[in-house]
Amino acid sequence: MTTKMGIEVSVAIGEAVKLANADVVAAYPITPQTHIVEHLAELVADGELEAVYMPVESEHSAMSACLGTAAVGARTFTATAGQGLELMHEVLYVASSMRLPIVMAVANRALSSPISIWGDHSDAMAVRDTGWIQIFGENGQEVIDNVLCAFRIAEDRRVLLPVMVHLDAFHLTHMVEPITFPEKSKVDQFIPPNEYPLPLDPNKPVTMGGFGPPPIYSEVKWAQEVNLRAAKEVILQVWQEFGDTFGRYYSPVEGYRSEGSRVLLLTMGSFSETAMAAIDKMKSEGKDVGLIKLRLWRPFPFDEIRQAVKDAEVLIVLDRAISFGGPGGPVCSEIKSALYQQERKPKVIGFVGGLGGRDISVAGFEEIVSRGIEISETGSSQEFEIFGVRE
Repeated sequence: MTTKMGIEVSVAIGEAVKLANADVVAAYPITPQTHIVEHLAELVADGELEAVYMPVESEHSAMSACLGTAAVGARTFTATAGQGLELMHEVLYVASSMRLPIVMAVANRALSSPISIWGDHSDAMAVRDTGWIQIFGENGQEVIDNVLCAFRIAEDRRVLLPVMVHLDAFHLTHMVEPITFPEKSKVDQFIPPNEYPLPLDPNKPVTMGGFGPPPIYSEVKWAQEVNLRAAKEVILQVWQEFGDTFGRYYSPVEGYRSEGSRVLLLTMGSFSETAMAAIDKMKSEGKDVGLIKLRLWRPFPFDEIRQAVKDAEVLIVLDRAISFGGPGGPVCSEIKSALYQQERKPKVIGFVGGLGGRDISVAGFEEIVSRGIEISETGSSQEFEIFGVRE
């Protein structure tokens, strides 16, 4: 393995795509993901990556191009952020419905309006029902590792689904940190050549994603749902094999000093590391609190969530997106749904924070936990509370 002591995470993603032997990169630049595809353009131009680089006129075109290249069996990668993800939104459904193993890095960015180039999870939550596998990274190393895992997962014949690897805008995309890259020979063994089983062939023309009348549409959608849920088993297997090969293990839900804790805080993405520091501080002060980190967003890890919180009395969930007019945050809503029929379950308190790139400090997480405990003890019926908004 090679450790680069200082490399921008976006540049490191390009290096991971090179290690994975991608055949095609279809790209359109948008802040804050531009450095990913910019570096890939350099790698292709310099002959370090033997791939077709397709500069297109929009994100909608980028994903449309990915449909075609993946359908002929080419290992396909793209990246986008925020408004770009929204522009390709309608094509995302096609990619998953047609079972195309595309890998996409998403630099999570707040959605307009007002215009924001900074990060939150509003774009990720806007596409949660498009049928893609969605994995969240906590730091640069996790993102690089999961880009490699994403190719392996997507191209597995038991899966054949597109995968998004999420990383927070600026908090990760532009962060310079040490990254350990695995040996090329081992990556080649870990990610075998892509052998898409039903490639488009001019000599054997077929229709893909054609007109679906009512008598078959429901059956097709249910088959897609069954397949996405079944993909979780493969994801777990790939993460296990990645750990056995490269020494870093991942799971859908991870606890940090959570065993036996009465109060748990749940986070996703890069804010988890700040939350860990807050947990350490609160633990040192004798407070009975731990952390749950949610990595796999789709397919949703119902069993792992239930197991992780089964002994807690209070679960405080931090969302970085608002479900407008709904119960607050989408993550909190789904956690409540997952626990609804459990006989023993914690009281779930929802917070929305970190919108538009606003930071939450260690002291901020302490305040969230303290306020969450206060709400749980008063028996308040409020759906959620937004953190850090000026009165």
